[in-house]
Amino acid sequence: MKLMKKVLWVLLLALVVAAGGLYWAGTRDDASTGPAAAAQDAATLVERGRYLAQAGNCMACHTSRGGQPLAGGTPIPTPFGTVYGPNITPDEQTGIGAWTADDFWQALHNGKSRDGTLLYPAFPYTEYTRITRADADALYAYLRSVPPVSRANRPPELEFPYDQRALLAAWRALYFKPGVMEPDAGQSLQWNRGRYLVEGLGHCAACHTPRNSMGALRSEQPLGGGVIPVLDWYAPPLTNDMQTGMGRWSAEDIAMLLKTGVSRHSSVSGPMAEVVLGSTQHLSDDDALAIGVYLKSLPAAPAAAQPPKAPVSPAAMELGGKLYQQQCVQCHQAEGQGSGTAWPALAGNPTVTAPSPVNAIRMVLDGGYAPATAANPRPHGMPPFGQLLNDSDVAMLVSYIRNSWGNEAGGVTPLEVKRARAASTRN
Repeated sequence: MKLMKKVLWVLLLALVVAAGGLYWAGTRDDASTGPAAAAQDAATLVERGRYLAQAGNCMACHTSRGGQPLAGGTPIPTPFGTVYGPNITPDEQTGIGAWTADDFWQALHNGKSRDGTLLYPAFPYTEYTRITRADADALYAYLRSVPPVSRANRPPELEFPYDQRALLAAWRALYFKPGVMEPDAGQSLQWNRGRYLVEGLGHCAACHTPRNSMGALRSEQPLGGGVIPVLDWYAPPLTNDMQTGMGRWSAEDIAMLLKTGVSRHSSVSGPMAEVVLGSTQHLSDDDALAIGVYLKSLPAAPAAAQPPKAPVSPAAMELGGKLYQQQCVQCHQAEGQGSGTAWPALAGNPTVTAPSPVNAIRMVLDGGYAPATAANPRPHGMPPFGQLLNDSDVAMLVSYIRNSWGNEAGGVTPLEVKRARAASTRN
């Protein structure tokens, strides 16, 4: 009996030590800051911060539909519940007016609020930690310059046990490593700038890297693409796979897509259309091209694991081809080559060849326009076919375009179309 008690005490002590270690690892701070900022006058610093805020797309999560800029309230759905973007205007009671530049740096770099509260990673501090202190200070200066808005923050609505904020320490110990990104001396300044924008400020991994069951990015599949949880859209791989990624694209093609929303290979839709509209169209030409240069350097890593490609019967391909001739060929052409940037090619289009057909299905159902950008103010649109075609028709049509002109993406079932209709209604 005494031996048993000793064993239990040893086990209990080991658990306490392990819990303490996890808590320490999950709440530690990192001291790296990156290069010091060059001296700038106040107006220049604010303008620099404004540019960085657009590049980081701060408005998307901190401005509710119809609300005042950066006053918060935007619902951010997650598999664990809903988090609401906070007020980051300089209002002293409800915003960040009482925050210092150090407090703001603490949030970006270490994922902690002003009082030390651990922040939920719906705020992408897992990527923002790579931002330099100089850029954080510029962002802070810009946010101090916007009109203050009195709007109380809405608390998160998360399911148990995810509403227990203390558990974030364990999550952070496992999945969060704070630290400013260090330049790679073996690469060019342009490559390093692109990497900084993609992996840091632009937080591209938040959508384009698959996540595990705990909501953490899968480090073994960086930028490997996957379905965005809750939103029911597919973010394609940004690696250089020839079928599903950017293998057919040049750095200039990528820059054009970011600046205009269209390219000869594809056009943006869904959440990415909002990113281009609110963020990437405002990038400088040099920064947009730097992103393209960096992405073109990535290997053709495998995309997120997907089920085997569904076969398509000859009869379905024949009927899908007839629907294509009736509804699509005038714009997208007989060989799926499209018409310049007005109507993008379907052959080799990563939206079409993606492991998940959901984006292509939703485009057929709902149609839509690329975003109206400064460089492309009057984009061509695609009409919706959801009212004209039933689920079986859409399945055959999408199966046809996913398996023609060199595309080898597999078939689509009417059930998948039905689910996409439901998701479209929800969103």
